Amino acid sequence: MTSKVIIDGEQGSPLFVFAHGAGAGMEHAFMQHVALGLAEKGIQVVRFNFPYMVKRGEDGKKRPPDRAPKLLEAFEQIIAEYADQPIVIGGKSMGGRMASLLAENPLVAGIACLGYPFHPPGKPEKYKGEHLADLAKPCLILQGERDTFGKREEFEHFSLSQSVTVEFVSDGDHSFKPRKSSGHTEEGNLAHTVDVLSQFIFACYERK
Repeated sequence: MTSKVIIDGEQGSPLFVFAHGAGAGMEHAFMQHVALGLAEKGIQVVRFNFPYMVKRGEDGKKRPPDRAPKLLEAFEQIIAEYADQPIVIGGKSMGGRMASLLAENPLVAGIACLGYPFHPPGKPEKYKGEHLADLAKPCLILQGERDTFGKREEFEHFSLSQSVTVEFVSDGDHSFKPRKSSGHTEEGNLAHTVDVLSQFIFACYERK
């Protein structure tokens, strides 16, 4: 069980449960930037740490992520605790992938994946997106154009459901950072991310 959560935004607003990626927890700068940006747009965000990250916070030791069943159980506990009606869930990288595996949960109205890990860098044969071809609920994938876990040019080979919307982040890497030479900025890319994500969350609530 996670030891605590961080909640941004006002109670009674549309709710977004936001899970972290494999290597950094809920307090990571990316997580914080997106959560606070969404809160400013009128969305309440619940961030939480998966069990292995809670342990890291207690003893300072780095450890690999828990197996998927344990991650999914922790995610569902947070949903059950904070949602009394269908909400939008999502996450960064691994957290987004776990969210996409919870589409059948009746309390999930939509899913948002920020930097979906389609495969480990350099290993396209280890594909982790098969289930995205069958998703029935609205799903937003925000993906950096240069993301080594799934680049823009690879998407023509990915089989995605019609309920999946993909938005590419200009020249972004896995954390949406662009190269200086691109003319884009990390700040601009994150602002765009918050804009697109907030519109998706509001649309999911209107659809309910």
